[in-house]
Amino acid sequence: MNPLAGVCRARNAAATRAAILEAARTRFADEGYDVATVRAIATDAGIDPALVLRYFGSKEDLLAAVLADCGTICDILDGPREEFGARVAHSLLMDPLDSNKLTVLQVILRSGSSPKAGPMIRANSRTSFYEPMEAWLGGDDAPIRARALGAIIMGAAMSRGVDDNYGIENEVDRRKLCARLADILQRAVD
Repeated sequence: MNPLAGVCRARNAAATRAAILEAARTRFADEGYDVATVRAIATDAGIDPALVLRYFGSKEDLLAAVLADCGTICDILDGPREEFGARVAHSLLMDPLDSNKLTVLQVILRSGSSPKAGPMIRANSRTSFYEPMEAWLGGDDAPIRARALGAIIMGAAMSRGVDDNYGIENEVDRRKLCARLADILQRAVD
């Protein structure tokens, strides 16, 4: 028996799984869940459609994997609470645009009204964003503040996706916008 056979197979399996996830993320973002097909996702990944189902079970399970692959809000909660607004505003306005996160927002927008995908997206939003945010915020009004923060963050992220520099060419004005957004975010936290 070849001792490298399992290693090579595992590497190919991981590469295949990653290719399927990437193709699905792109298709769901471009077309929405209802229009995207397993066959088209497989074609984009360069594999047989049966492999999509072998790796993920169903189109619904594939969407769940795409959503799970986008992570949680815990990354932006890590850091001093009093610097939350500045940290998030800088990430939203000044850091290089993260195309993966933008793609996930497009998936959410294009698939959120789907009878099958909508409930999955809402459940994922609760577990990956709202619940961790509520726990971090604490207090009786944590659900309200978490949703206010979600609305502000989602709006800023989508605005950046539409126009990377928010229509502001001048660096000084972009920094002013960043400071204003930081203040708004911090008020929602405090």
